[in-house]
Amino acid sequence: MIRIAFTKGRIESKAIEIFEKAGYNCDELKNKGRKLFFNIGDDIEVVLAKANDVITYVEHGVSDMGIVGKDTIMEMGSGFYEVLDLGFGKCRFALAAKKGTDFFGGFSHKVVASKYPKVAKEYFSSIGMDVEIVKIDGSVELAPLLGLADGIVDIVETGSTLKENGLEIVSEVAPVSARLIVNSASIKLKKDEIDKVIEKIEKQI
Repeated sequence: MIRIAFTKGRIESKAIEIFEKAGYNCDELKNKGRKLFFNIGDDIEVVLAKANDVITYVEHGVSDMGIVGKDTIMEMGSGFYEVLDLGFGKCRFALAAKKGTDFFGGFSHKVVASKYPKVAKEYFSSIGMDVEIVKIDGSVELAPLLGLADGIVDIVETGSTLKENGLEIVSEVAPVSARLIVNSASIKLKKDEIDKVIEKIEKQI
């Protein structure tokens, strides 16, 4: 049995689409009700979970594989193999600040708010800039408007939310899309079965 954890929500619906095209029976998944476990044939079991939990399940080996956004991988994952860019759920990490301000100008101490403190810290470290990172769990766009931060690092799709709140993109940080990840032990112990799944999915993307 191969167990795959799908991230609930938009990633889940696109993953179902790809697996169905690959020949798996996803009828139960499309009419799931409150169920969280599904058999989609060929000894493949799917479990639905939140993004952070997908990482945890794969790292601990209770799921052999997982489908999760690169954003979650960058923030909290490392103990697994990232084997495939699935090509959907595309967006990007960006640094944004209040329109008309010069974020990189001057010598003042900079504060940046983000739901992704690790991603933000690594970005500023990569450009040799020392900033204070403040973790925000809600609407991170509020932080510059309230005077808490000089800028934010967040996921951006169209940029319309930034514009509506008087913010603009200062710098691109990293591209994001859905990825297929595999447990580091499973990739060896169940190599043939996992390779078969990867091959089927790869043909669809």
